[in-house]
Amino acid sequence: MTMVFPFTAIVGQQKMKKALILNAINPKIGGVLIRGEKGTAKSTAVRALAELLPEIEIVKGCSFNCNPYGDMCDICKDKRKNGMLKTIKRKMKVVDLPIGSTEDRVIGTLDIEKAIKEGVKALESGILADANRNILYIDEINLLDDHIIDILLDAAAMGWNTIEREGINIKHPSKFILVGTMNPEEGELRPQILDRFGLMVDVEGLDDVKQRVEVIKMVEEFNKNPEEVYKQSEEENINLREKIENARKNLDSVNISDDLLELISKICIELNIPTNRADITVARTAKTIASFNSKDYVSIEDIKEACDLALPHRMRRKPFEPPQLNNEKIEEMINNFENEENEKEQNDKENDLKKN
Repeated sequence: MTMVFPFTAIVGQQKMKKALILNAINPKIGGVLIRGEKGTAKSTAVRALAELLPEIEIVKGCSFNCNPYGDMCDICKDKRKNGMLKTIKRKMKVVDLPIGSTEDRVIGTLDIEKAIKEGVKALESGILADANRNILYIDEINLLDDHIIDILLDAAAMGWNTIEREGINIKHPSKFILVGTMNPEEGELRPQILDRFGLMVDVEGLDDVKQRVEVIKMVEEFNKNPEEVYKQSEEENINLREKIENARKNLDSVNISDDLLELISKICIELNIPTNRADITVARTAKTIASFNSKDYVSIEDIKEACDLALPHRMRRKPFEPPQLNNEKIEEMINNFENEENEKEQNDKENDLKKN
């Protein structure tokens, strides 16, 4: 078996790693787009993430990797109904989407005559079936046909892949961690597609000499003795895996106040971001950050970090201008918010004293 470079052994690129981890905790964030030149550990980080994540339980023999405790295809539903459902555990995997993929290769093909009689059994599964409960990785996504990207993003948003042919409608679960990578020098994505990605990070080559030397040493050591590198990273990997598992379990219990939700919407309006998807993504990301940090409430710092990951690619900009967040404007709004909150708190204290 080919060994993958350990996630925690990747030098630098903290923002990219954090964005990947947040999507692993909460795939509803909507995936991450990683922009950067070749040789900046994009592919390495994605494949290392799959190796890091906990095993998943799937229905044995299912072409769609159905979750025995969640959404299932019709075949698995029948098995459960008849008491014939068996499960197995396995590692998550990275499913690659080739640039030249056709629609049939992505969504699957359907034998109409057979579909009328046998339903989902007539479906020859595609990439979206293989991707369910896994990581769907699209390298050079900016070179992919827009129609194919739309299909992928629709499936990611809905959690289902639907195939419609001649009045026949067949569907199966398709919930995956979506990761797209691209080199902006080879062309940009349309704004409508950019908006569909939950998070975006720009990665650059390391400019710190010590870090670059550390990369050389780690890569050479891994090529020479991968088992030793794994051993050195094992404790960190186990700790991070447990932290991700705990964050997944606690995510639904994280609270975000109405005041902070209002702040998120005000920031999006002030930055002239028209889509409501921005507000929703910032809120989801902030809750996920809080859960990752073992908190049960969202703080201002969580909002700041979420804005940095979820908003730059949604801001209107001139052609060929890189995505960039107006941090000064956000800082000003957050300062105003904190001042208002402090003033409210002070007024509440004074009113309580007057009552007493």
